[in-house]
Amino acid sequence: MEYRQHRLANGLQILAECNDQAYTAGFGFFVKAGSRDETASLSGVSHFLEHMVFKGTPNRTAAEVNLQLDEMGSSSNARTGEESTIYHASVLPEFQSDVVMLLSDIMRPSLRLEDFETEKKVIVEEIMMYADQPPYGGYERIMKEFYGDHPMGQSVLGTVDSVTGLTPEAMRSYFETRYSPSNMVLAGAGKIDFDRLVEDVEKQCGGWENFLAERAPHAPAYRDGFVSIHKPNSVQQYLLQMAPGASLESEDRFAARVAATIMGDDAGSRFYWEFLDSGLAESAGVGSYEHLGCGSLMTVVCCDPSKAEENLERVKKLFDEAASDGVTEKELLMAKRKIASHILLASERTDTRMFSVGTQWLNGQDFKTPAQIAEVYENVTHEEVNAALKKYHMQSPMTVAVGPKEKWLAV
Repeated sequence: MEYRQHRLANGLQILAECNDQAYTAGFGFFVKAGSRDETASLSGVSHFLEHMVFKGTPNRTAAEVNLQLDEMGSSSNARTGEESTIYHASVLPEFQSDVVMLLSDIMRPSLRLEDFETEKKVIVEEIMMYADQPPYGGYERIMKEFYGDHPMGQSVLGTVDSVTGLTPEAMRSYFETRYSPSNMVLAGAGKIDFDRLVEDVEKQCGGWENFLAERAPHAPAYRDGFVSIHKPNSVQQYLLQMAPGASLESEDRFAARVAATIMGDDAGSRFYWEFLDSGLAESAGVGSYEHLGCGSLMTVVCCDPSKAEENLERVKKLFDEAASDGVTEKELLMAKRKIASHILLASERTDTRMFSVGTQWLNGQDFKTPAQIAEVYENVTHEEVNAALKKYHMQSPMTVAVGPKEKWLAV
């Protein structure tokens, strides 16, 4: 494999992990545009724009965009998060130029009024659909409660009111502040002709005007507390907790991820033995989520409503014990093996490698191969994990409980 990179005169970067032994090639535009870049009145515009990108360009109708992706036999999609929007497609190598030219074209969408009004209804239905599915808006609510007025607390989908109130002019203005060639990257992985890739991107994107797309993150004032959302039609109770965690800039972020694996991986973790093996919960897990200038440690437990309060106490007990006593060498070894295995097994997929290349750029990190990333985790020490458990745990979390339980005694 060979890692190659090129920067156009307008600032657009092209990054690729080229592998002549691969059978496919994956490409994606990674844009630093997400819900944290929105104002309250524009909440949901990044995700809405993701939809509109596929509704046609000056060169292609929406039908032609979708038909051409199908004709290439591509596996394509897009996703929006708090800090990025990603448009990607994987194809057979012979369709490299075709898919790159198409992806490049849709990065300059028409944003037609008739498409805008139609897609607005689609997104409102999407918001309502997620509100009807477990955990019934619990994730969006805990982000809002935990981060407060900080932009990280805004819903990626937006609200019915904010989406309904959006105008094409407001979306175009937002596009013109975030979709600068210097604020995005084209990442690729697999069997790639890199020289041809540069030629195609230069032809399609070289004329894009560069402009300053600023993001000035500020630290949030994390909040704690308890919120109960009554859902009488739900059979189970969903318990979500969030506490401060490592940020993308934190040197201990890798130790925090190892600690989260020890505490709440889906098999063999402390949460697994406490909640799942014992039958006290249907599901339970812990995750460490890093963002620019902030981060969170999150737990989710899904259980019988009658066990909800006891399970919240069990979560606290598990973290208190880990913070005071630390973890065993065996737990550390198992967690690092799990993480390394996951990284290396997933790396056999071209699209996974493409996401890794693009995400490392989004996070401002130097490129690392799967083996190098696995080695970083292998080098995490017992002392570092124990220190992370003391620093990041559920001492005073924000808790959101969603389900049929109405009366709470111990919280």
